[in-house]
Amino acid sequence: MSHPPVLVVMGVSGSGKSTVGAALAQRLHVPFADADDLHPPANIAKMTAGHALDDDDRYPWLELIGEWLSSHAAGGGVISCSALKRKYRDQLRRHLDSVEFVHLEGSHEVITRRQASRPGHFMPASLLTSQFATLEPLAPDEGGVVIDVDQSVDAIVEQTVSGLDALDHRNEENK
Repeated sequence: MSHPPVLVVMGVSGSGKSTVGAALAQRLHVPFADADDLHPPANIAKMTAGHALDDDDRYPWLELIGEWLSSHAAGGGVISCSALKRKYRDQLRRHLDSVEFVHLEGSHEVITRRQASRPGHFMPASLLTSQFATLEPLAPDEGGVVIDVDQSVDAIVEQTVSGLDALDHRNEENK
């Protein structure tokens, strides 16, 4: 990569966003943040009670994430964030149009198995079906890569770096 990227590691709950995001940030030598840490207490309480967030709940949270992205434009950074809908990713891009997305993709069965190994997380497994229903995969015109989560974290990081290098190369050629 020609410059330190600013990345959003996205996907449904249990896809490995935080684990992969932290490993990717370490590999790229840039800061990492977990967007879950930016949720206001009311959002966490709602999810803990088993209720999905609505767009009104998400808007101020996405604004905070967007501010984090823009504050890391010069030096790069990685943040984990579900970013399930195109309009959420568009909201983040309004803060930093060069942000790229790493979509961690997996089947409902694979994600359910991964979620079962995460005791104590505030997002109950019962909300996974609603997350899959909400998910809008990256469109061809969105900057980013799609990575299969049914492999080791190291393999996911390697595929991500390779995919982003290829994307960076294509973007340079198109200038």
